[in-house]
Amino acid sequence: MAKQAKPARLLTHEQIWAALDRLAARAELSPSALARRAGLDPTTFNKSKRITAEGRERWPSTESVAKALAATGNSIDNLVQLIGDGGQKAVPSVPFIALAQAADRSLIDDRGQPTGKGWGEVALPALDEDHAFALEISGDALSPAYRDGDVILVSPSTAIRRGDRVVARTTAGEVMIGELKRRTAKTVELQPVTAAQPDRTLAAADVEWVARIVWVRQ
Repeated sequence: MAKQAKPARLLTHEQIWAALDRLAARAELSPSALARRAGLDPTTFNKSKRITAEGRERWPSTESVAKALAATGNSIDNLVQLIGDGGQKAVPSVPFIALAQAADRSLIDDRGQPTGKGWGEVALPALDEDHAFALEISGDALSPAYRDGDVILVSPSTAIRRGDRVVARTTAGEVMIGELKRRTAKTVELQPVTAAQPDRTLAAADVEWVARIVWVRQ
């Protein structure tokens, strides 16, 4: 009796999106930068587009995948190689989300460390710590210090000194970027990176976490 062929393994929603994240990382791009290079809407590969408001999985279209591959000089075979652990280990990368998502406690906990499953990957210099993550700037509200599409590398474990640029989140969920002017047991003083905004003095009890910006890709 002839042996029955084993059923083909189906790719999962998570595997496909992870492979696209790795494709972007290998090209040293964020998911939104990959979409722009491919001539697509910048939000095409964003995390927010992967699950519908009703909680259904949304898959990337064949056209968008083909354009992403063409824009990075890759083939479908290359994409297949990026699926699974082998592809993930081939590219040094850090967890990645948009700056606005840093307010989400399901993605960054109250210690300023990445958590949950809503993260992408982006290729950035490796740090000797397990909790570093990257944030992408959207819009020009932080210009000229940071512009739309810039990616900052954040290290919650690196010591912070006066004059360092940091990301801070308050207990109310506000996320801000500034230069640390002073930090005491009672207050945290930040100087915004844009001259149009006033300095901020926050009660230490109202600051959930502060993490140093250690690198930026512009």
